Amino acid sequence: MTQIQVKKLTFEEYLTYDDNDTDNFYELVDGELVMVPLPTGDHSDVIDLLFDIFKAEINQEKLFYIVKRDVGVYIGINPKTGKERSRTPDLCILAVGQWAAIKSEKTKAAVSKTAPLLVVEVVSPCTKTTDYETKKQEYEKLAISEYWIVDQQQSKVTILILIDNKYQTTEFNQQQRIISPTFPGLTLCVNQIMSV
Repeated sequence: MTQIQVKKLTFEEYLTYDDNDTDNFYELVDGELVMVPLPTGDHSDVIDLLFDIFKAEINQEKLFYIVKRDVGVYIGINPKTGKERSRTPDLCILAVGQWAAIKSEKTKAAVSKTAPLLVVEVVSPCTKTTDYETKKQEYEKLAISEYWIVDQQQSKVTILILIDNKYQTTEFNQQQRIISPTFPGLTLCVNQIMSV
């Protein structure tokens, strides 16, 4: 059996990595490319719904935010391995200035080097541990102030709010209105998300 040598990439190499014109998305985990699987239909519908809701809220409240899909977040160096990490949340809420900084690097992948205001991960069976544990630790360390975990299998939305450098967790179910510090005027309940 032949082992394939995996080339370790730096973050800068990751930003300019070309996968021969495929549509694959990758996260950088300890210097290695990890392909992000395509979402299921339900997963994709939840992302679309939340994108539309956030965009409408941003426009209605005239906030200087932007909602993006397929934007990476630089996590930093894993202290255990000494290698770099970058994640690709399902959705990112960025300040307009953050997006301008990302766009200014025209030849590089769209990856935020500063903490987004809010990130959303929609749980898949194969990403449950990563979303609830690994990414929670990474996003907390990066000081992302609000992290949503949308779990269709358990029909719940978990909102993690950064308080004193630690996430405080609140779970929302069924008809409960989701409370979001980033979007205080949001009128959205869990059943609306789960009904897509």
